[in-house]
Amino acid sequence: MKMNRRVGLCLIFPKWPTIVKWWLIAVATTGITIITTMHDGEPSGFACQSFAALSLDPPLVLFCPTKLSRSWQAIEASGRFCVNILTEAQREVCARFGSREPDKFAGVDWHESPLGSPVLDGSLAHIDCTVASVHDGGDHFVVFGAVNSLSELHNVKPRPLLFYRGEYTGIEPDKNTPAQWRDDLESFLTTSGPDTWL
Repeated sequence: MKMNRRVGLCLIFPKWPTIVKWWLIAVATTGITIITTMHDGEPSGFACQSFAALSLDPPLVLFCPTKLSRSWQAIEASGRFCVNILTEAQREVCARFGSREPDKFAGVDWHESPLGSPVLDGSLAHIDCTVASVHDGGDHFVVFGAVNSLSELHNVKPRPLLFYRGEYTGIEPDKNTPAQWRDDLESFLTTSGPDTWL
């Protein structure tokens, strides 16, 4: 039986918002970051799952704030931001920055990055950036950030805070398998070819 492509699209597309929400909640596993900035002498920040590495040369990252985000307005005005990658011990920090608390930094220890954005103490790592470009992404913006500096890695690796199926989760160190960096990850992250899907 041959399906009419136009009819099929009409039937499918109205359901996309529900499908996407289900996929994000039930399938996608993400790390959790806090994106921060300083604007007019005040710290601002929000919890963000939509963060990713974008390019190694030049070094770029991306994140996707909602167009209604007040924290994004502060980042856009300042032109800089810091990505704080959370550990599994920072669930309360995540909840605070994901809330509508007027002062999300209350009770949270932090210091300034080289570019002047807040670095949350105890984070797994942080990435200090300037805003390189902003693109439309439906009800979100897609923000490209130029990396200015990176934090050093811990000698003893804390475990990252992850989000899966509407719940916080983590990794199981006993099940970790080292990747062959030169053979796998470097080409995976940088190569643009017919078999590259990222």
